[in-house]
Amino acid sequence: MASRGTTETTKLKQNLEEQLDRLMQQLQDLDECREELDADEYEETKKETLEQLSEINDSLKKIMSGDMTLVDELSGMQLAIQAAISQAFKTPEVIRMFAKKQPRQLRTRLAEMDRDLMVGKLGRDLYTQQKVEILTALRKLGEKLAPDEETFLSANAGTALSQFEKVSTDLG
Repeated sequence: MASRGTTETTKLKQNLEEQLDRLMQQLQDLDECREELDADEYEETKKETLEQLSEINDSLKKIMSGDMTLVDELSGMQLAIQAAISQAFKTPEVIRMFAKKQPRQLRTRLAEMDRDLMVGKLGRDLYTQQKVEILTALRKLGEKLAPDEETFLSANAGTALSQFEKVSTDLG
C-alpha cells in the first residue's frame, strides 16, 4: 500500500460522484414518471432519494473539512498494526486508542495510572512500560508533551519503541 491511501481516496471520490449522478438521475426519472405513480409512492421515493443525497452531502462535508480521509485513517491503522507486530506496545488498550486517534483517552489512562501507582494498585515496572507506550503514542499523534514527560520518555524508552519511532518516521 505504497500509495498511502491516495488511490483509495481517488476511488472514494469516484464512487461518490457516481452515486451523486445516480441519485440525480433517479430524481429526474421520478419527476418524469410522476403521473404513473400514486402520490404516496412518489412522495416516499422522493423522500428516500433526498435522504440519500443528504447522506452524500454529509460525507462530502467531512471529507472537505479534513475530518475524513483514507490517507490519514489507513496510515494510522498501519502504524498501530506495526506497533503491535514490533511489540513496541504491549498494552492492547494503548494500541486501540492509538489506532483510533484518541489522545484524550490516552491522557485519561495516564492520569488513572498515576493514581493507581500512588495507591499501590500498579507496580512501578508496569507503570513505566505503559507510561512510555502512552507518551510515545501521544507524540506520534502530534500531541505536545510536557518537559517532564519528554524526560521520562528519554530515560525509559526501550529498543522496541525506538525501532517503532524509526519505522513510523520512515513511513511518514
